[in-house]
Amino acid sequence: MPKLKIDKKKPIVISLGGSMIVPECGPDTEFLNRMDKLVRSFVEKGQLVAIICGGGKTARHYIDAAAQIHKIDPEDLDWIGIHATRLNAHLVRTLFRDIAHPVVIKDPTKTPKRWKGKVLVASGWKPGWSTDYVASRMAHKLGVKNVVNVSNISHVFEEDPRKNPEAKPLNELSWKVYRLMVGDNWHPGKSAPFDPIASKFCQKNKMEVAVASADLENLKKVMSGENWVGTLLK
Repeated sequence: MPKLKIDKKKPIVISLGGSMIVPECGPDTEFLNRMDKLVRSFVEKGQLVAIICGGGKTARHYIDAAAQIHKIDPEDLDWIGIHATRLNAHLVRTLFRDIAHPVVIKDPTKTPKRWKGKVLVASGWKPGWSTDYVASRMAHKLGVKNVVNVSNISHVFEEDPRKNPEAKPLNELSWKVYRLMVGDNWHPGKSAPFDPIASKFCQKNKMEVAVASADLENLKKVMSGENWVGTLLK
């Protein structure tokens, strides 16, 4: 079982998959309520937390709708996804309003090194970059050497488990091997455990990423620097 090196003097940076916030049938209030309690339990101990929100099903529904009517320029598809992340981010920031920085961060290059409150919420940035990339850029700017990636994927598998149910989960993987698996390109709506462009950035800057499911007991272990179930990319 992998373990992430958590520097408790620096923020924990979480790339939160949009499908965790808003699955098929609207916002998941049960998950959001538990996530709220988990984050607050760390904040009460003095921990800073940055949460970068993905677009998830909201983005996919709008992207699919647009593509079914006309051939849509990739940049417009990207902007649809970006605005979905911003809607999700505003929802999450609202939950933490009493302890959060007052505005959603939309540009990781302008991430404040010191912010108001204990929780910082961010969204998508601009066409060509996913929220995994935003999280990686934010972490790097904050001097944090790792990112916690939370989604509906429990591990990186040796093969696509949707195509091969017998595919084995991997506990640890080098960036070199992982990038050979996922390629170098990213486009709106692409599904990968961690975005290829963000992976290139993390490899270059010697950063680690914890790929973990939305099991919040397991996420608590990741955030605490304990052994957890998932895949460590390094």
